[in-house]
Amino acid sequence: MTTLGRLLGEIEAAPQGPETTVFFDLDGTLVSGYTAGAFYRDRLRHGGVGLGEFGRSLAVFADSKLLGGDAGKLGPIAVEGLRGRRLDELEELGERLYEDQVKRMLRPEMRMLLEAHRDRGHTIVIASSATHFQVDPVARELGVEHVLCSEVTVRDGELTGSFEGGMLWDGRKAAAVRSFTRERGSELADSYAYANGDEDISLLSSVGHPRAVAPDRMLERVARQEGWPILHLPDEQGTGAREVVGTAAAAAGINLSLGVGALAGLVRGRRAGANLAGRFAFDVALRLSGVRLNVIGEENLWSARPAVFVFNHQSNLDPIVAGALIRRDFTSTGKKEAQRDPMAALAGYVLDAVFLDREDPERAKEQISEAVDRLRGGVSVMIAPEGTRSRTDIPGRFKHGAFWVAKEAEAPIVPIVMRNSGELMPRGSTFIHPGTLDIRVLEPIPTRGWGDEDPAKAADELQARTANLVSGFEEWDA
Repeated sequence: MTTLGRLLGEIEAAPQGPETTVFFDLDGTLVSGYTAGAFYRDRLRHGGVGLGEFGRSLAVFADSKLLGGDAGKLGPIAVEGLRGRRLDELEELGERLYEDQVKRMLRPEMRMLLEAHRDRGHTIVIASSATHFQVDPVARELGVEHVLCSEVTVRDGELTGSFEGGMLWDGRKAAAVRSFTRERGSELADSYAYANGDEDISLLSSVGHPRAVAPDRMLERVARQEGWPILHLPDEQGTGAREVVGTAAAAAGINLSLGVGALAGLVRGRRAGANLAGRFAFDVALRLSGVRLNVIGEENLWSARPAVFVFNHQSNLDPIVAGALIRRDFTSTGKKEAQRDPMAALAGYVLDAVFLDREDPERAKEQISEAVDRLRGGVSVMIAPEGTRSRTDIPGRFKHGAFWVAKEAEAPIVPIVMRNSGELMPRGSTFIHPGTLDIRVLEPIPTRGWGDEDPAKAADELQARTANLVSGFEEWDA
């Protein structure tokens, strides 16, 4: 990994003059997140995305995530959806969205690198697959004169729904960079390029000084093989088209899998249907949304079943992650209000979940007894003992209900600690951000022989240990 200081030092030592050309990618490089996301969200809010466009975008996104398909196909679909829009209206929208959203996504580290090149008198270019109405406000803010980007076809001031000469993606962007340097009499061997995505491998390979910035997995792998400098940067988690479409794809995938499980349950029995859904639904949702799991202690998920699986709760992503870990022969609990959510209601039906009525203590006791019966019947139970999402990564007080259920059934408790789910889907957020979620599965806690004071004691001790793990007071990998 390369530091920002090292890159700045290399620029300071580079030859002066405009003969050195520097190419900066836009989305994910100069800005954290994707400028297309601001436009897509605006169109969604104003009903500008039809079902056909949304369905095709969903299919392309799923293909790119699951089968390695070309994510660049999203661009032509989006531009086709803009057919008939006036160019001047989109330029005005681009300026407004830049001031409202994109401006705060500019990476200060990249601005420092750009200014360092400017101080050396280098020719600076933004090279992006985005359109002028996305790129131009950024170029103006950064004082960049030269822009290479995707040109939309315009007739009589209106977009035709296609690109002029194709989208500047992958090889086309690399070709545009080569043409630019050739026309200016510059040498590619003396040029610099900064980019973050695997679609820019061909661009980075074209120049003498490639720089991988906040790279995705494939680019980082190639950069390490080629010995290119890699600059990791904090990501402000801007919500872009990838997050919007990925979250929609995850919701569609999980609902489809749950629907198949419900149908299978009618034929093969409810538990068989639940296991079928559990095997695919949660994994599919994570893959489509770009979430990877880094699990320590995975063997503890299987060493003692049935069990009460408890997890700290920062995000709406947490139950999906827990389901992907537990996989089969389990049900869940939740508050009665969750049944108003169609997805939660479908999942609850398929998994035969126990929904608790907190306003009716007597009814809640009966429902807790149902959870105990599930455990005695060989089915594990998944519970978030905080009862609601915590406002920070430090868990709130663990309620005792899950521990009483385990005591009554004499079932072990398996703690699942999630360290950073709130970063991938913050509290109140609608969208899931791609990334890696750190999981630590602790050893099962036996409950056989517990007295009446043990559930409360165990709840407090586990909450304290979970807080120590996520805050770093206890070594995560130990």
